[in-house]
Amino acid sequence: MARHSQSIDSDIRSRIVGHGRGWVFTPKHFQNLGSSSAIDSTLRRLRAEGGIRQLARGLYDYPAQDPQLGLLTPTADAIARALVVRDAIRLQPSGAYAANQLGLSEQVPSRIVFLTDGPARKVKIGKREIILQHTIPRNMATAGRKSGTLIQALRYLGQVQIDERVLGILRRHVTEGDRAALRKDLLHAPAWIADLLLPLTETSSPT
Repeated sequence: MARHSQSIDSDIRSRIVGHGRGWVFTPKHFQNLGSSSAIDSTLRRLRAEGGIRQLARGLYDYPAQDPQLGLLTPTADAIARALVVRDAIRLQPSGAYAANQLGLSEQVPSRIVFLTDGPARKVKIGKREIILQHTIPRNMATAGRKSGTLIQALRYLGQVQIDERVLGILRRHVTEGDRAALRKDLLHAPAWIADLLLPLTETSSPT
């Protein structure tokens, strides 16, 4: 028996509020609550009420607000997490965005690139453009792991720009719990990157 539409409506609202402002979501985030038509109907109603915002086809957010700036554009990570659910794909931060995530660059690029095993596409949200760039399986082998972001950030910077300052920043990102996984993932990195990251997988000697 189909669940009552009011119950579905209430459950969807509760889930949205429970995730908090800034959450980006798709109808798939609610597929265990009712039929596709009932979910779509509730999302249309919430959008008309102004409670949620439609960002793109099948992509919504519960917008965060700033007293001076008003409604804020969701973060690239929040958008990416929703696209993973909507399109059943994997994403890996790449280029300048990967470097920014690690603190190697202070500027957040307006064009944010994610490598993907899904189709290439662009998602434009406000002034921000999310670019999904289809890539080879090797580049996706570390997707969703810290090692993947480390590898892509170094690839973006290039070998000649890697110095002790950069390595020091990366070293702070690698915790004791990361070392074994990073060491295992080095086989997916170009040789020069693997050589740079290998010392980061070694436990520091006590002083």
